[in-house]
Amino acid sequence: MHHDYDAILIGGGPSGASASAILAEYGHRVLVLEREKFPRYHIGESLIPFTYGPLERLGMIPKMKASHFVKKYSVTFVQPDGKRSQPFYFFNRYDRETIAQSWQVLRSEFDVMMLNNAREKGAEVREETTVNRLLMEGEQVIGVEATDRATGRTYEVRAPITLDCTGKEAFASVRRGWRVPDPSLNKVAVWTYYKGSKREPGIDEGATTVAFIPEKGWFWHIPQHDDMVSVGIVAEGKYLTRGGVKDPKAIFDRAVEENEWIKDHLSTGQSTGQYWVTSEYSRHSRHCAAPGLLLVGDAFAFLDPVFSSGVMLALKSGVLAGETIHEGLIAGDLSPARFADYGAQMRLGVENMRKLVYAFYDPVFSFKDVVMRYPDAAGAITDCLSGDVNKDFSQLWTWIREFVPLPDDLPYGEPLEREAATV
Repeated sequence: MHHDYDAILIGGGPSGASASAILAEYGHRVLVLEREKFPRYHIGESLIPFTYGPLERLGMIPKMKASHFVKKYSVTFVQPDGKRSQPFYFFNRYDRETIAQSWQVLRSEFDVMMLNNAREKGAEVREETTVNRLLMEGEQVIGVEATDRATGRTYEVRAPITLDCTGKEAFASVRRGWRVPDPSLNKVAVWTYYKGSKREPGIDEGATTVAFIPEKGWFWHIPQHDDMVSVGIVAEGKYLTRGGVKDPKAIFDRAVEENEWIKDHLSTGQSTGQYWVTSEYSRHSRHCAAPGLLLVGDAFAFLDPVFSSGVMLALKSGVLAGETIHEGLIAGDLSPARFADYGAQMRLGVENMRKLVYAFYDPVFSFKDVVMRYPDAAGAITDCLSGDVNKDFSQLWTWIREFVPLPDDLPYGEPLEREAATV
């Protein structure tokens, strides 16, 4: 079969930009089809420490250090009465010059940097291009049909492997019936941006703050450059909309009154006036791959954002996907079985982080209680929250299960060799 490219990627966000950069660096013919025109708005702005590894592999660290993104050294937690914990500094556990310093990014700018990095390495990128459908030959994906919105031209392109990097839209898994919600992580988020609000002094200026409200709800407070702050509330929908309140601004303003620290820090700022809403955002795909198809980043799995794991998992999966496909292209084998280890590695990371998310939302759980009983748990919790998710945390889960139940691993992520016959 004639192939126009070695790989086609649907979506130019962090996962697509990462995978395409790796493949193009190896000299493969790579096409990225992106629906939007960059820069474009996107949420997910706080990078956790172990984002450093993928960024380093992609050659992005010098660009990040030269950027005006706010440096992030810590995370802090605030009780509803305004009592603030001591910051958890990453450099107390990790090397100060590498993993211990991360960034608070503006995704519109960060994503442009990532996509331009792929271009510089040789990837072809077509923006404002809508992918209409996957091209099939039997059960094999052989390419896509796409439409250039600027000209209205619809065309087909073919490759031995197509990567779904479409984020929460999950282009392929939705169409194939693979997309499933998480059993319990079905929160609602409402957020906006403030200019001129308060932030902590010195090295704490770029700290991510998690500020609690009743019913296990929480605010994020993420300082950005140009005196902007990203701030949002996450909780159960029935709690946020109690009393019949449906307007996003009204939901947000009422929640602000439930945490004294947030109320104080926003008191000097001015809202941009736009409020965003999303709900039921934790999703998983039953499979990571099928003949001619691979799912990457949020299109494969997306977790509740309380620990800011989204961009790290997207970059990690993009780099791993690129390396795995390169090996497959060299070997002349891109069968689904080749992606079994990719799927297993990504699911392990997701499941480890997912257990901590479940524990966090349990009404009786406290990390402090676990550490007081088992001091060695502190390092393991820090590692997982920092994104070092592909390691054995079985002892940590044993300790935490003495306090609260944890979920079993979901039986997802294996590649699909062929679709089951349906009636």
